[in-house]
Amino acid sequence: MSTQPQVIEREGKKEFVVLPYEEFLKIKETLEDYEDLKGLREAKSEAATEATVKLADIRGELLSD
Repeated sequence: MSTQPQVIEREGKKEFVVLPYEEFLKIKETLEDYEDLKGLREAKSEAATEATVKLADIRGELLSD
């Protein structure tokens, strides 16, 4: 992604950045995807210590009822 930011300075210091709206949307989507990935990794890490049950065992329990 190539960005075309416009930097606005105040008293010689960089204060704001203005982006084309489409670029802003792309950056926002990328950040949301990153947050989703981070949440997924956390959930997988937490689930790694939980006990598991084989699908065949679950099917057996369901079919025996």
